[in-house]
Amino acid sequence: MSDFNHFDYMTKHRYEQIVYFYDKTTGLKGITCIHNTTLGPALGGTRLWNYECEDDAILDCLRLARGMTYKAAAAGLNLGGGKTVLIGDADVVKNEGYFRALGRYVQSLNGRYITAEDVNTSTKDMDYVSMETDHVVGLEGKSGNPSPMTSLGAFHGIRAALQYKFGDEDISKYSFAVQGAGQTGYYLIKKLVEMKAKKIYFSEINEKHINRLKKEHPDVICVSPKDIYGLDVDVFSPCALGASLNDETIPQIKAKVIAGTANNVLHDEDIHGNMIKNMDILYAPDFVINAGGLINVYHELKEYNIGRATRDIEKIYDRLLEIFKIADKENINTQLAAKVFAKKRIETINNIQDNYIKR
Repeated sequence: MSDFNHFDYMTKHRYEQIVYFYDKTTGLKGITCIHNTTLGPALGGTRLWNYECEDDAILDCLRLARGMTYKAAAAGLNLGGGKTVLIGDADVVKNEGYFRALGRYVQSLNGRYITAEDVNTSTKDMDYVSMETDHVVGLEGKSGNPSPMTSLGAFHGIRAALQYKFGDEDISKYSFAVQGAGQTGYYLIKKLVEMKAKKIYFSEINEKHINRLKKEHPDVICVSPKDIYGLDVDVFSPCALGASLNDETIPQIKAKVIAGTANNVLHDEDIHGNMIKNMDILYAPDFVINAGGLINVYHELKEYNIGRATRDIEKIYDRLLEIFKIADKENINTQLAAKVFAKKRIETINNIQDNYIKR
């Protein structure tokens, strides 16, 4: 029996709600976590993964939902944090009925939670979800696939980190190791190539994605996943799944900047945030640098305009510079500084709303 206590974890990190759901017709089974709705409805994508056990699924959902709270707050959005994880093999379970069933469960939350695509789900899948609920974003014909915008935000975040660390943000002067090239990593590499980065390495487990990059950008060098950490580069960009920075991998890193698109990239935020700080590596907090996709879909809740969305994504540059300064001033790691930054906004908005005004 697992030692993981859901309620203890929820109490410690102040979650609002966990919902389990199952659809007997399609076999849909999943979990939605709502962490905090102080600033607005919780927004977070739907991730489909073949988890080894239910506890792995719930812990992933909990961590991702909390990250979305901080991401939305730090990005200046009137949104809270939530997430949905579905348990299953994406090659087997996906079909119209499956995602329409998901839409009905999203609708049952009455607007407290808004979903979007994530790992192993797509804009096409969200179109099916939208047949049963209005509480879904990232649809074709609107903001679309968030990955390019997530990568654009990460690119601006990398510029900020280079400026803060080296005093020069000229991409052409630096070398990069990008971990993961399926979606966000792929678009980030394209941008780095466009800006004439000095050298780019990448690792990827999917042969299809490897072949695509080799064909499109033959000068980009593919290395094995185990070798990506120890490369002699200026910037390490984690763009795969979370928890990749841990006791084993961090000591291998030679880069002086860590900045990428992956969520929950630190296995333990306190231990590994401090480990990176003590190695004199500048870490761009994940939930700040990878907020471009969220900012983009947020604009879909209003009248979507790509120009306005892009300008808001560019603000990640200034936001990170402010967080780096907080970290230095308080002598804390940058992940903790980003939480200070996000929590301050949540607390401020909560306090100004403590009196009733009819609208």
